Amino acid sequence: MQSNLTPNLLGDLQKQFDLNIAMTEIRGKKFELRAPVTCSTSIKNSVAVGCGDGTIRFLSSKSDPIVSKTHDGVVLCMTKADDAVLTGGDDGRLKRTSINGEVEEIASFGTKWVDSVAESNGTFACSSERNVYLWSGNREAPIKLEHQSSVGGLAFDASGRRLAVSHYGGVTIWERPKRRWKSSVLAWKGFHGAVSFSPDGKYVVTAMQENALHGWRLRDKGHLAMSGYPAKVKSFAWVGETPFLTTSGADSAVCWPFDGKFGPMERSPVCVAQKNAQISTYVQGVPGQNAVFAGYKDGSVLLASINEHSEPLTIRNATGVEVTTISTTQSASHILIGDAQGKILWAPLSQEIRHARYV
Repeated sequence: MQSNLTPNLLGDLQKQFDLNIAMTEIRGKKFELRAPVTCSTSIKNSVAVGCGDGTIRFLSSKSDPIVSKTHDGVVLCMTKADDAVLTGGDDGRLKRTSINGEVEEIASFGTKWVDSVAESNGTFACSSERNVYLWSGNREAPIKLEHQSSVGGLAFDASGRRLAVSHYGGVTIWERPKRRWKSSVLAWKGFHGAVSFSPDGKYVVTAMQENALHGWRLRDKGHLAMSGYPAKVKSFAWVGETPFLTTSGADSAVCWPFDGKFGPMERSPVCVAQKNAQISTYVQGVPGQNAVFAGYKDGSVLLASINEHSEPLTIRNATGVEVTTISTTQSASHILIGDAQGKILWAPLSQEIRHARYV
């Protein structure tokens, strides 16, 4: 659709929106934690943040941050579990920390790192070296699932009845049709890291050690090869109703369409939030919107709708430090941006941003 606005009016509107974005930083609170920000997740109308010094912070618009010293070392992974977060650390422990800062140790694996964690509908799992430990129902002791090599990532589907475990050579899918977990293998050479089911459960996708993604259509094990990235894909997220698998690893947020019968097969991605000469390091969708935040190696963060004709907005200007995480509250009222030096921006988002209404 062509715009009826004149170039001058478009320019004036863009300036007004740029002012609104600048106000995001002005109105926001800045924290310097002196330890890298490693992970974050939304939890109710707060955001939980994990750091390299073992602390977890819960940030909310209604109260001061709640700080918990959860791990004796780096917080390596995090996932939401009701009104708490599950975290793994290089201290070899899996812990649950409530939104009130109360800490419970679930398991300890000695000197073996807990580097992946996942949860769905009360079933949760963590990985340590080549083993996955899975808790389901009212079990106090976990089920141990062994794999051929070190685990790269974990993900449940929406039902919690299928668990994807990535490793060297592909992905093992564990499924619980009744009482026992049974496995099948999706094979592809190379080491596979972060893994995810598509929202409809029809696909599984991994980020590889190489500068590429690989995926499978589960009904027939058809392969999806998503390559051509100039850098390793450190982050991906499912965004919008289509949905799009939005990824880092390029000078933009690369958005692969997963609608239709064949998903991204023989289709080109939509590339948005382009920033020349910079590589995106983290992506996060806007809740309920067909839009994405993209963080870059220079510390800047852009917001763009998934439309190649839409101009991105600058949420944060460059700081010189790589963005390592972005999270919003579930209502998209606030955004958290964390970086590799431990700096955090916690800021309210304007209504225009929350509803992705911009030029």
